[in-house]
Amino acid sequence: MAAENWRDQLSKPILVVGLGSMGKRRIRNLIALGASNIHGFDLREDRRAETSTASGIPVHADFKAALAVARPAILIISVPPDVHHVYMKEAIALDIPFFVEASVTDEGLEDIIAEARSKNVFAAPSATMFYHPAMRTVFERVRSGNLGTVSNVIYHSGSYLPDWHPYEKVSDFYASKKETGGAREIVPFDLTWLTMLFGFPQRVCGMHRKTIDIPGAPLIDDTYNAILDHGTFSMVLTIDVVTRQPIRRLLINGSERQLMWDWDDQFVRVFHHDRQEWETITHEMPAAAAGYNKSITEGMYIEEMRAFLNGIAEPSHYVNTLENDHRVLKLLYTLERSWEQGRWLTA
Repeated sequence: MAAENWRDQLSKPILVVGLGSMGKRRIRNLIALGASNIHGFDLREDRRAETSTASGIPVHADFKAALAVARPAILIISVPPDVHHVYMKEAIALDIPFFVEASVTDEGLEDIIAEARSKNVFAAPSATMFYHPAMRTVFERVRSGNLGTVSNVIYHSGSYLPDWHPYEKVSDFYASKKETGGAREIVPFDLTWLTMLFGFPQRVCGMHRKTIDIPGAPLIDDTYNAILDHGTFSMVLTIDVVTRQPIRRLLINGSERQLMWDWDDQFVRVFHHDRQEWETITHEMPAAAAGYNKSITEGMYIEEMRAFLNGIAEPSHYVNTLENDHRVLKLLYTLERSWEQGRWLTA
């Protein structure tokens, strides 16, 4: 069965490229699934040492040496977004299926898409929030028409950038850079699942700006706001890295029912207008890894890795593609241009 194909990948050699926060998480995910032949690569000695101590896997300081020793059949790309393209090209050149973390820059992406398609290399860009346990209910209720005609959607995703990596200075990782700034990165991270749920808008307007002083990140825009016009309904979006208590909160107003979800809760609530009462749909929330906010459940990352491994044999079963990822990134860039030009733009 296709649903079990992921198990066939567990004994194959896997190379995790980048051993920062996400690389170490992907190693934990793979180990949780039962992978038995994992190698890691990072230029930083401290990250190699941390990974070796925590997981016991072989680690490498040189990428070519890592390829020679590990001889990977699968690549996990967990480096900063501005160098994703380097390792995607390497994977395609070597005919190795790969997973790549959420992107915010599209350098070389058109060529990468064409090369991957030409060589039939499976490429799996991240779609983490799709695998959050609440999304099963949210997607089912929207797609089934259970809410009636959707009128508007309000979504807020907020966090505080210094809390992302409390063990290091903000200036020491990519989210402090203007191009790969924390808030800018989270816009496509959340638009990935939101466009899967609602489709792409017809036109957009937005703004982005620096609102507070974040030590170590003086150049980033810490807040993005947008209105997405879907023709028959609108979505109001706020993404920021200035919220002191992390939040993801969704409100969907439909003609028959209203849906509310807060990631601090282990349930989705639906208000039934005809009965004038709330329905509560619960879900299990696997624990977060040590040091992470309780709402950043490790389970959704494990499920994402499972889906990627399954997609190696059945690519059509994976929910995201590089083409879709590129379209989401273009939506981010259109939102930014709309602010610069002071007008609505076609999405």
